[in-house]
Amino acid sequence: MISYLYYIWIIFYFFWPAYIANAIPPLINKVNILNSPIDNNKTLWGAPILGNHKTWRGLVAELIACSIFTELFFQINHYFHLGIYESLGFNSYYQFGGLAFGLLLAAGILFGDISFAFIKRRLKLRPGFPFIPFDQTNYVIGAFIFVEPVAHLGIVFWLILFVMTFFIHIIFNRIGYSLGLHKAKW
Repeated sequence: MISYLYYIWIIFYFFWPAYIANAIPPLINKVNILNSPIDNNKTLWGAPILGNHKTWRGLVAELIACSIFTELFFQINHYFHLGIYESLGFNSYYQFGGLAFGLLLAAGILFGDISFAFIKRRLKLRPGFPFIPFDQTNYVIGAFIFVEPVAHLGIVFWLILFVMTFFIHIIFNRIGYSLGLHKAKW
């Protein structure tokens, strides 16, 4: 039996590459590569499909960052015999490899982010308008859809991650907003 604090730590460790990847787009906002909108500025029912803030630059950066950081975290876990993934019951993590699993995780977080951008536009909510709690947790929902069938982490893992991410996201968005890196406080 593992302690609650340790369980929260290993959940955080598991999802840390996704947190890093999710933070990358605002940090590279001034980079002028792949800066075109994913939806090519198209509209659906009189509103943008996703909005011009969802760019290929952000998508590619998140894919690369999540894959590389997941591989790094897999290697740290293996090198230091941390047993993080084993403690979660994800014993087959080594069969995937960090890059491949990172791509799966990245696909999930991107799916969640893009899906909820699509939903917000259908609800006629502008980018940056609060859509609580989904602005903070959409990538957890996407990760659940893509990762759970493979990793079998269980509903308790995802519920703790959902709540934890809600608060972590608000704290870091406030910091990013204060530093001028993010346009919304939430």
